[in-house]
Amino acid sequence: KNQNIETAPNVGEAVSKAELFFKENGKKLSVAAIAVAAVALIIIAVSQFYVKPLKAEAANQTFTAEQYFRERKKEKALNGDGNILGFAQIIDEYGKKAGASVYFYAGVCELQNGNWEQAINYLENYKGTDAILAARAKACIGDAYVGLENYSKALACFEAAAAEADNLFAATYLLKAGAVAEKLGDDAKALS
Repeated sequence: KNQNIETAPNVGEAVSKAELFFKENGKKLSVAAIAVAAVALIIIAVSQFYVKPLKAEAANQTFTAEQYFRERKKEKALNGDGNILGFAQIIDEYGKKAGASVYFYAGVCELQNGNWEQAINYLENYKGTDAILAARAKACIGDAYVGLENYSKALACFEAAAAEADNLFAATYLLKAGAVAEKLGDDAKALS
């Protein structure tokens, strides 16, 4: 009981300090609250009326480029057909808003065209979450380094691809790593 009696004036003092603080700083607090609300509304508006439509437009453009890719029309898939954008143009126009897969597709197209450095550039920008595609992207980077005759980097890429996802494709990546290790003269590593 004695404790409650002693703390009652402290509680009253704290409440009066809080009241005094709000009286002195009420306008500043109101302005700050309005500013925070305005910033939140701007962020929501930009997201709803700019970013979402841009992503939808990029997805529509990507659809046709993916169809060309499946039909093995790599030049149209990469550079478009004059009416529809290709992966390279989609990346230039929409960037990361187009999604991670466009970087993968563009990298594979460049790899098939023999443009090793551009393929590496696109594939290194692929940031997908699918483990199988991430491993495939690393293996494609390894293939590009083989094309550039940089076998030590190719070996590292193939080993990383095999470690990324333990699936049916990992054996292929390990086989490529073995062939590259053999090319480097490291027979023990090639055998392992």
